[in-house]
Amino acid sequence: MFFLLRMAFWLAIVCMLLPGSKQASPEAQIDPTQAMTLAGAAVSDMRGFCDRQPDACKAGGKVAVALGHKAEAGALTLYEIVSTKMKDKAAAQKTAKADTKADAKTVSVSAADRGTLTQSDVAPAWHGRVPLPPRRADRNTRPSA
Repeated sequence: MFFLLRMAFWLAIVCMLLPGSKQASPEAQIDPTQAMTLAGAAVSDMRGFCDRQPDACKAGGKVAVALGHKAEAGALTLYEIVSTKMKDKAAAQKTAKADTKADAKTVSVSAADRGTLTQSDVAPAWHGRVPLPPRRADRNTRPSA
């Protein structure tokens, strides 16, 4: 998102610096050095705002502090939610590992108990012969449908 804003800013700068096909009115033509001087004046005017309007600066400071507290509370809540979910996930993984180890301990059997199937038990079930398709010579002698 920030990339798009940055790209839009630079495209706007390039578009402003490109010469236009129409002749601009004399009031709209600004010298780049004059524009820099005016921008510097605007910044210095903003610096002196709190001297001219102290009540507005106090109110703005209070709003900034309140927004900071809300952001801090929101970040703390988000941190608690994420940490709780991570603890629950870690506990579930530990429980699953413990269950697996417990199952492995109870399931272990001796080597004598493992091989109880005989060869006839392991052999596949009987299947009849699968009929083959008719030979080509027989196909030619059949009447066509």
